[in-house]
Amino acid sequence: MPTSDYDPACLPDLLPLYYRRLFPFSQYYRWLSYGGVSKNYFQNREFSFTLKDDIYVRYQSFTTQNELEKEMQKMVPYKIDIGAVYSHRPSQHNAVKSGTFQALEKELVFDIDMTDYDDVRGCCSAADICSKCWTLMTIAIRILDRALREDFGFHHLLWVYSGRRGVHCWVCDDAARKLSVAARSAVAEYLSLVKGGEEAVRKVVLSDPIHPFINHSLSVVERYFGQYAIVDQDILGSKESVDKVLALLPDDIKKDLTIYYQEEKKPMKRWERLCTLVEHKKSSVKKGGQYFDKEIMLQYCYPRLDVNVSKGVNHLLKSPFSIHPKTGRISVPIDLKELNTFDPFEVPTISLICEELERPRADEAEDDDVKDKENEQEAGERRRIRDYKRTSLAKYVKVLDRFLEAMARSRKGEMLKKSDLQKDF
Repeated sequence: MPTSDYDPACLPDLLPLYYRRLFPFSQYYRWLSYGGVSKNYFQNREFSFTLKDDIYVRYQSFTTQNELEKEMQKMVPYKIDIGAVYSHRPSQHNAVKSGTFQALEKELVFDIDMTDYDDVRGCCSAADICSKCWTLMTIAIRILDRALREDFGFHHLLWVYSGRRGVHCWVCDDAARKLSVAARSAVAEYLSLVKGGEEAVRKVVLSDPIHPFINHSLSVVERYFGQYAIVDQDILGSKESVDKVLALLPDDIKKDLTIYYQEEKKPMKRWERLCTLVEHKKSSVKKGGQYFDKEIMLQYCYPRLDVNVSKGVNHLLKSPFSIHPKTGRISVPIDLKELNTFDPFEVPTISLICEELERPRADEAEDDDVKDKENEQEAGERRRIRDYKRTSLAKYVKVLDRFLEAMARSRKGEMLKKSDLQKDF
């Protein structure tokens, strides 16, 4: 992954500046407080920090935004993870009577990592990504976002780039945060299609009739499949990749295609022939369920979820606006209106935004005059707002701002609804 402007050795010098002047503490606190939904909601939230030299500190918790800021500026975490809201303050978990310290609530979260697609992408492997395989993340977001909104009725989904090779989704609705482990497992299972692990050859098996959710997912995959799989990944190009596709088909179709492919070398024509044969077989077999072409499309493109991340209430997940120490990229919210043009390589690194911050500007003197007239804390808050706005981080903080505004409007609507209902009694 090209990160030419970033040197991991500079991280200890850049992080203090980032936490002092750029990290959007105000929005962050507003997000995790949920409008003061209940007493101690923020205070009982677990944070974990990974410090320099991989020192891992769990069960951090903070009373106020100010305390969170001071502690992060003091500890300078290389990575921040967010956990559950507990029954007691996580920082005091050792003082609580055994068995009473329990995870009560957490956002419903999803973690999609490009390494889980290594068996179906030819361009990169392991931690590497490129523009060719990033399409898989676009497809994953499109499929899961629609399902979570339309099939489950959730509204407040925060999609976040991990900073290196994947994406996370935080479902923040009140109902989602209260889900039991069993309910989370049910949602994760509903959304999981690719099964069987490394040893399984055929990882997607469709039954007849195809479930409406799978049909919706297929309509997304079909939009991208030709360009992504046939052209960019060239899955019907080399003998090795062709053999992998043929292994997913019944013997009669495989035999026909093996002969046809000896003459026809154009990948798109090869795919069209495969689809024609599957269609022909489907019409000649009385019993339904011959969806081999669709199974191939889903096996190569359908989102691969780490279901364990979604199932557990006490599972930690990397925080938005955390820095990825290897790439230096910031874990930023993704604007779904611009999803097709989102480019992970354009996400700013900590080096870039710190450099942008240090560039002189015309209104510096005017700011100093303003600062003299304000108390120190207000001046600090104002400066931080101005500071991130001077950098490439601004547009990503704006995505979070819009998300928070939508949640606040929704909360207001719920409160009005409740008060109207009470008036009716």
